[in-house]
Amino acid sequence: MSKPAAGLPVSEDTLLGGRVKLRQPLAGYRAAIDPVLLAAAVPASAVDRVLDIGCGVGAAALCLAVRVEGCRITGIEAQRDLVQLANENVTLNDLFGRVSIIAGNLLHPPPRLEPGSFSHVLANPPFLESAAASPSPVAGKAAATVEGEADLAAWVRFALTMVRPKGSLTFVHRADRMEQLLAQLMGRAGEITVFPLWAGPDKPAKRIIVRARKGVETPTRLTPGLTLHEADGRYTPAADAVLRGGAALVLA
Repeated sequence: MSKPAAGLPVSEDTLLGGRVKLRQPLAGYRAAIDPVLLAAAVPASAVDRVLDIGCGVGAAALCLAVRVEGCRITGIEAQRDLVQLANENVTLNDLFGRVSIIAGNLLHPPPRLEPGSFSHVLANPPFLESAAASPSPVAGKAAATVEGEADLAAWVRFALTMVRPKGSLTFVHRADRMEQLLAQLMGRAGEITVFPLWAGPDKPAKRIIVRARKGVETPTRLTPGLTLHEADGRYTPAADAVLRGGAALVLA
């Protein structure tokens, strides 16, 4: 355990088999596999600009930057202590100049974020609706897991505003909110791809990845997705290739 400049007691963890170093708070929301899978699903290239909405301590942004050399990623995060910690993680991973994290609320975004200027936008929004949730007593965890003033519709609207025409949006969310997420995309984005993340053999998907492109009309596709665990709890080879090996997720 250590204390970074942000003043939070943190743990020193790694992602992508040690390729990404991550300091994150001991209390509150802690990055697990969701941001790694989210980053793996973004179809970025070396020349692209990418926006990570609600980036937390930077887990997804850092994983994407390590996988796709050359791409530039901006993260926006409302919790200022996490912004400071995320920028420390940028320095820790020698990604200064390619990854930058700024403080901001998506309902009142910083002026430096120019609408339509990003090739790709990714987001891991709070999974729970405020009316149906029992928030954690830990403020940081509650903010990361329960919708506040910005609901899912606001997250999608902001993502659509920031991405360029024909650019991609990629979300990771709860499977039981798929209908709500798709409803927000219909008529505004196309080439929608739903990629289930199956918990294990013969187990339901608790998470989904949804990717779409702004202003295109290609029909929606439901893909076979990815099975995360074997029957004995180990990662499947396909999941391990992404989570530890840094492979891209092919949403086909």
